Amino acid sequence: MSNPATDYNLPELLICAASRAWDNDGEVLATGIGLVPRLAASLAMCTTNPDLLMTDSEAFVVSEPVPVGPRNGYEIKRESWMGFSRIFDNVWGGKRHAFVGPTQIDRFGQANISCIGGTYQQPKVQMLGVRGFPGNSISHANSFFIPNHNTRVFVAEEVDMVSSIGYNPARLPKGYTLDDIDIRLIVTNLCVLDFNGPNKQVRIVSLHPGVSAAQVQDNTAFELCIPDAIPTTAEPTPEQLAVLARVDPHNLRAKVLG
Repeated sequence: MSNPATDYNLPELLICAASRAWDNDGEVLATGIGLVPRLAASLAMCTTNPDLLMTDSEAFVVSEPVPVGPRNGYEIKRESWMGFSRIFDNVWGGKRHAFVGPTQIDRFGQANISCIGGTYQQPKVQMLGVRGFPGNSISHANSFFIPNHNTRVFVAEEVDMVSSIGYNPARLPKGYTLDDIDIRLIVTNLCVLDFNGPNKQVRIVSLHPGVSAAQVQDNTAFELCIPDAIPTTAEPTPEQLAVLARVDPHNLRAKVLG
């Protein structure tokens, strides 16, 4: 997708839509896993939420997002130490909002990055394992990025391996309620979704230009909440596009969808 009037492409639309996940977070640690979420966090820090915290992906908090790709002399502006112990303090204390990319999502928002098909002991496809998903999902806010919205990702039944908790009463840890789970947004190549439908049903928040609600439902294996009126996802502004050019000077975003 390219709009001659504003000269943006689909990855830039997705990055700008994803950046809104942090709009009202205040001073929390933003973790964007993958290029689109990372650039979305950078954009949020530079525009709507200057209180957002980001690291250099090693051990320090930075005063401005570190550009992706070759740095060509760019000097990282480090402010303070942010080693693993402080990262975990943020995680367990709820002062973090991670934007991640699951392989599968079900109607509860349970996510899978571990294995697909077969049995847990002998899956058809072995992936990353659960990594930090269990602790993250019970401790702080999370959002999801899906570059290819289809029924293999948005599955009909439970995900093949529950790597992170969602709004499933049957799997809540002891002492937890649904109000303790905080999944903010799902941004895909077709639309933006959240969990603000009836009984935490996945709801269409906005549709990207040229996409219909029927197209989104056809590519989702469970029933969505479809409002009567659905806005079109907001186009990137000139300010946002200027920030993206600065934090992604090599235009890596242009190739993120293949």
